[in-house]
Amino acid sequence: MTTAAGPSTSASSAAARHAAAGKRKGKRSVVAEEPRASGFKIGPLDWYVFFEWIKIFVTTALGFPVLVIVIDLTDHLQTYLQRNIPAPQIALGYMYWIPGSMFLVLPAAVLFATVFSIGALTRYSEITAAKASGISFYRLTAPIFFAACLAALLGLGIGELAPVTNAKHDAILEEQQFRGGNDRFNFAYAAEEGRVYKVGSLDALRGVMNSIEIERHGLGLDYPTYILTTQSAAWKMGHGWSLGPGALHVMPDSIQDFVVAFDSARDNHLREAPAELMATPKNPEDMRFAELRRFVAALQRSGGNADELKVELAQKIAVPVTCIIIALFGAPLATSTQRGGAAYGIAISLATTVLFLMMIQLTKAVGAKGLIPPYLAAWIPNAMFTVAGVFLLARVRT
Repeated sequence: MTTAAGPSTSASSAAARHAAAGKRKGKRSVVAEEPRASGFKIGPLDWYVFFEWIKIFVTTALGFPVLVIVIDLTDHLQTYLQRNIPAPQIALGYMYWIPGSMFLVLPAAVLFATVFSIGALTRYSEITAAKASGISFYRLTAPIFFAACLAALLGLGIGELAPVTNAKHDAILEEQQFRGGNDRFNFAYAAEEGRVYKVGSLDALRGVMNSIEIERHGLGLDYPTYILTTQSAAWKMGHGWSLGPGALHVMPDSIQDFVVAFDSARDNHLREAPAELMATPKNPEDMRFAELRRFVAALQRSGGNADELKVELAQKIAVPVTCIIIALFGAPLATSTQRGGAAYGIAISLATTVLFLMMIQLTKAVGAKGLIPPYLAAWIPNAMFTVAGVFLLARVRT
């Protein structure tokens, strides 16, 4: 039984004959491929860019603090030798100083890593080749922005670690600073748990205080605000402070005030020794975020000006976030370094770093004077660099 061949059979036979003819002439037949599904996939190029960035970042983040340590050690070596501090102890003290030094140089390390990792890709026109293969500049630099986010998280962690290591540095190198003499008059001391001590006079040698007011800010009925006032207090080693005659005002709200008078009392939370009350207040860089926030609140309740400390508090978050913004700013900036090579890239990075640090100090001074809101002052450099970064990124040929 004979059947007639349909159109599809004839077309298949023609395609087979065409392929056979192509082979006889030494040509390869081209077979159309199905379009691949588009998506974000991590490839060898991504890993290469990421690890190149990480190498430069780690080198810079550790190199800058080492340079600062060498300069500081040169200035203070004679002082440490006069204190009879052994060389291993000096070295250990400076090791504890590294996290605090790294905190402020992280944005500069991000900028150097971004400029030089992208600048290296322009040396043999790798960026041009990537664009020609269909990879945009934004996609090419995606690993750098991811690494900058990791650097920002690292900055937040270092910001919390630095106060602890700074305290160890000061203890090892005997850098604790105390007020001269044994007397202190009319001062406020911000303690833990949101407590503020207002003291008329303190004789640290005798361990005696006069005209004391202890205030704790509460949250309501379950945790009311109270103010304890007493005429005198005496310190006894091993027992703490013994309070003389006074009164305790318990205020669950702004209207009610319950008063309890006492002849003598002991406040278990008043644990600071006389020498601690004589100590100068901690620097903001020696306090963690939560501790500095409590100190700012306590200072405001005691009537002090906390604007400068508010700027410092906001910068504990603003400086790590700058790592992401600097990468946004530095990525398009790096494409211009091929005109002058490595020297041009170093000059751009140093100039940008100096400008950024100057802006931090300038906005800090303006915010401390109350000319602009303190929290806003801490974020102004970030806002300006973000605008510049978006502008430069929009002008990059993708």
